Amino acid sequence: MKSSCTSIIPFAFILLLSYDCWVTFANIHATSSVLDDHYDDNLFLDCLSMHSDNASSISEVIYTKSHSSYSSVLNFSIQNFRFSTPNTPKPQVIVTPSDVSQVQAAIKCSQKHGLEVRIRSGGHDFEGLSFVSEVPFVIIDLLNLSEISVDAEEQTTWVQAGATLGQLYYRIAEKSKNLGFPGGLCPTVGAGGHISGGGYGVMLRKFGLAADNIVDAHLIDAKGRFLDRKSMGEDLFWAIRGGGGASFGVIIAWKVRLVTVPSTATRFLVTRSLDQNATEIVHKWQYVAHKFHEDLFIEVTLSRVNSMMVAIFSSVFLGGFDRLLPMMQESFPELGLTKEDCTEMSWIESVQNLAGFEKGQSLDLLLDRDSQSNGVVVNGTTKAFFKGKADYVKEPIPVNAFEGIYDKFYEEEGQIAFMVLVPYGGKMSEISESETPYPHRAGNIYQIFYGVFWGEDGASQRHIDWLRRLYSYMTPYVSKNPRAAYINYRDLDVGTNNQGYTSVEQASVWGNKYFKNNFKRLVHVKTMVDPHDFFRNEQSIPPLIDNLRISCPESTCSPSPPSEITPLLREDSNGFPSSYSFQ
Repeated sequence: MKSSCTSIIPFAFILLLSYDCWVTFANIHATSSVLDDHYDDNLFLDCLSMHSDNASSISEVIYTKSHSSYSSVLNFSIQNFRFSTPNTPKPQVIVTPSDVSQVQAAIKCSQKHGLEVRIRSGGHDFEGLSFVSEVPFVIIDLLNLSEISVDAEEQTTWVQAGATLGQLYYRIAEKSKNLGFPGGLCPTVGAGGHISGGGYGVMLRKFGLAADNIVDAHLIDAKGRFLDRKSMGEDLFWAIRGGGGASFGVIIAWKVRLVTVPSTATRFLVTRSLDQNATEIVHKWQYVAHKFHEDLFIEVTLSRVNSMMVAIFSSVFLGGFDRLLPMMQESFPELGLTKEDCTEMSWIESVQNLAGFEKGQSLDLLLDRDSQSNGVVVNGTTKAFFKGKADYVKEPIPVNAFEGIYDKFYEEEGQIAFMVLVPYGGKMSEISESETPYPHRAGNIYQIFYGVFWGEDGASQRHIDWLRRLYSYMTPYVSKNPRAAYINYRDLDVGTNNQGYTSVEQASVWGNKYFKNNFKRLVHVKTMVDPHDFFRNEQSIPPLIDNLRISCPESTCSPSPPSEITPLLREDSNGFPSSYSFQ
């Protein structure tokens, strides 16, 4: 049932929530301060064994600090060395579940022992929130939940949250060379986090975001219940498709809608220096890239090569160069694209090429979740120290403003840094801001992704400060009120929660930047499904416990109390599903 713009939670229910939540928050703080003295690995492991379907197998997926493989399991999926230093807080336990009951057991036992939970699928969180916490915590690492089931006839795929995008694309191509999924470029990114934050790739102008192409999901909530789209309800299903799944539960799997791709795609990578009119070409790109045919995607990377600034134009066109070249000559002749710049290949080959592999290399490389192909090489590895940020642009940046950008890149810290300009328009302008929590749709001509790399821990503050100066310089040229941000390019500079209770007002400082008006509905959903705020981090959606009213955009809030969410599968005596399979 649809609600009015203002949803009223029953007064008694709010009082109960308020009391329970404050007790919960108080217990978290009390537990955190004494945990190291009273926490017992054996008691936690006994709890996991008791609540797992297979007590003998649970021991094979648990890593305490005394386990010989603890460090290797912890570090395997850490992509950003900022969060792999000796001073980085470490989990009490890492659980790498191989079935749903082990996820449920980890949730129940973490609650019982006063531990926070961090959920990791690929380890690419820009601020390390999927595997770092300032209070005692457990990592639920989903890398063993990586099953992928492709139905080419139905044009759908079930992909578990621990699978990587590279694995997903590979399995789709195994079944059909004419099907694809509009997700991101980096093959080692986990499907769980990528999709729950929105997720974009080179087909966003034709098919929208990854989250726009989800038809079902499996999730474990704070009560340990296994839910699908029907049993979780449309509000929760809406929230996890762009609102960050880690605020609401553990995403187990997504059912994605596949899209049709042509037998031939065309790739080009053209670099222009300032001496080759790069500034003027980029300036023109701002006016045309979001208006191109939806089959054409051209992003621009501004970077410094030695002492020279360059603009790199990277493109995938869904078709052959016989169609592409006339389009370019008509709409963007300034780039001077030629047939020799273009390479025709299959869609899956273009995916691999975008990931940094050469044409002709084995597609099996997409299956490697520890691939070194994608990213900037620093000290011989693509795993380096990194800080990122995002912006959205609504009007072309004036040509003279680029000089200030270049000045920043010429500073010492700008040596290994970039600005990626990602064109919008097409399908992105056709989808309503409230269709999913991801609100950055019509009116944005492109997104900016900023990043800086460095190679040693002692240089972290200098490089982070450099990126903040560049970000500050860009203030007049990007979105305002709020200055928008992207949850998958997480940035704690835009605001954080407290370690304990965080008011909705405080969280809205960062929440409105990521989600705009959708933040209100996300708070509403959080209050319904996780009122005790068990699933929480520095930028998780808080429940509403200090007000009796939740104001939502017209006809978007449809409240249903937690008791009305029903589990998908028959429960055992502990309230846990007795089995799990794709369906």
